[in-house]
Amino acid sequence: MNGKMKILTSMAIFGTVGIFVRFIPMASAGIAFCRGVLGCIFLLALMALTGKKPNLEDMKRNGWVLAISGAAIGINWILLFESYRYTTVAIATICYYLAPAFVTLASPLVGEKLTVKKLVCIGVALVGMVFVSGVLQGNQESSFLGVVLGVGAAVFYASVILLNKKLSPIGAYDKTLCQLGAASVVVAPYILLTGGIYFGDMAPVSWIMLAVLGVVHTGFAYALYFGAIRDVNAQTAAILSYLDPVLSILLSALILRERLDIFSLIGAMLILGSALYSELPTGKK
Repeated sequence: MNGKMKILTSMAIFGTVGIFVRFIPMASAGIAFCRGVLGCIFLLALMALTGKKPNLEDMKRNGWVLAISGAAIGINWILLFESYRYTTVAIATICYYLAPAFVTLASPLVGEKLTVKKLVCIGVALVGMVFVSGVLQGNQESSFLGVVLGVGAAVFYASVILLNKKLSPIGAYDKTLCQLGAASVVVAPYILLTGGIYFGDMAPVSWIMLAVLGVVHTGFAYALYFGAIRDVNAQTAAILSYLDPVLSILLSALILRERLDIFSLIGAMLILGSALYSELPTGKK
């Protein structure tokens, strides 16, 4: 499997996260914690099977960045999973893909310039956010809360992207292992303060869903993605990543019977279209 196919496969897996979360009757923090722990266990097992050992020197050198970005991943998961509960998987996913706009806005902090093209794309994405938010349709307060949580998840995901730019050279598995571990550590105190993890409503199918979410959607998909990212240029990887929201929206309609009204559909096209356009090359090579 070449690099592009690995990225497409991982994006196809990520695109089904919302479907799985909907069938797990646990608090969002509990799901996030289990996802991180199971992902770490899978990566450790994979590294043992392939004869790879964690590079402690690289981990130590990038310690603070890995810790902060891992914490952001944990908070990002909680907000996204909560968003799924208050609004549709499709709307939550669209809001989540405001992350590229937030990354662009903050790009001067990592030494990158804001071009006219990127500023226009940000403006278009924000207009799309107005359409998706439900303000024009007079949506219920609970649905609007889901939108706010989805945007919050996008902010933390954008911070993870920016923090990863600050990392010194480190192996993909080492980086992912540390970040997933940090995510679990940060989420754990929140779980304890809010009453712990409750498994009482878990049916056999829910346990299977949770295991798949931790092993396949986290450990395997992250390992596949970060293993391929070195063989594909950043622009191609960014464009291929848009399989994730498209698949998520389609599956939410087919499986969960969620439908986008005309305003949300326009908003989705504005947000995803502007984000995708901003990744396309300009001028001649």
